[in-house]
Amino acid sequence: MIRTDSIETLRRTLAQWHAEGACIAFVPTMGNLHAGHLRLVETARTQADRTVASIFVNPLQFGPDEDFARYPRTPEADCAALEDAGADVAFLPSVETMYPRPLVTLTRVSVPVLGDMLEGAHRPGHFDGVTTVVARLFNLVQPHVAVFGEKDYQQLAVIRRMVADLGWPIAVVGVPTVRESDGLAMSSRNRHLTATQRALAPLLAQTLNDVADQLRAGERDFETLERAAEYVLRTEGFHTDYVSIRRPDLQPAAAGDAHLVILAAVRLGVTRLIDNLRISL
Repeated sequence: MIRTDSIETLRRTLAQWHAEGACIAFVPTMGNLHAGHLRLVETARTQADRTVASIFVNPLQFGPDEDFARYPRTPEADCAALEDAGADVAFLPSVETMYPRPLVTLTRVSVPVLGDMLEGAHRPGHFDGVTTVVARLFNLVQPHVAVFGEKDYQQLAVIRRMVADLGWPIAVVGVPTVRESDGLAMSSRNRHLTATQRALAPLLAQTLNDVADQLRAGERDFETLERAAEYVLRTEGFHTDYVSIRRPDLQPAAAGDAHLVILAAVRLGVTRLIDNLRISL
């Protein structure tokens, strides 16, 4: 596996692959890799001849009071895991490499409306940071396929919209959420949970499943279901940003919808957790 922090080295390698007619898959990450990330790499390898993974903690997608400085950085372990998973290139650029000019003067990419609800409403500017960095990485890697996890359901939807609107010939592939044995969605932020919080955290997935069971039983008062789920989580010690029942395109759900997604964002102490569950009725 080639490991580089250089755009020039990355481009030389990619130019050779493009000249050979290779299909290239790309997996962007912020590092501190777990089994969920490695599942993305494994999926990418089934979709293409060559696989590039990036590790970059992107300052643009963190708010001023968020955990950019605390976000776990484990590049040596990450690169070893990527090599074991079969990645061909690990790209680990610095902030200065990705953003050679001051961030306040940087061109931004924005997906309005879709990027302003749910996570976007609770983390203003977050998705502008995501789409800006992914757009830059797409321009550097020029992949045929890009692979993202479905745990970040809204992020996946925003990236698909950006790719469609900008006419990029990139197939965006979503991979189902990888979970711990107790149901907790795998996340790099889980390591910040205390032992007590970690024992409580699976209640988030359990609550989404309880909402799904009520929907399958015929309940269609979405607002009541959402508020009841928030109450359960708050009672157990979570701070809830939202529990929301939506259509798969993230528009508000209606009583006759056969396909729904339940999304939630909560905090346990200083750790923010997100999860979602798709259901068909």
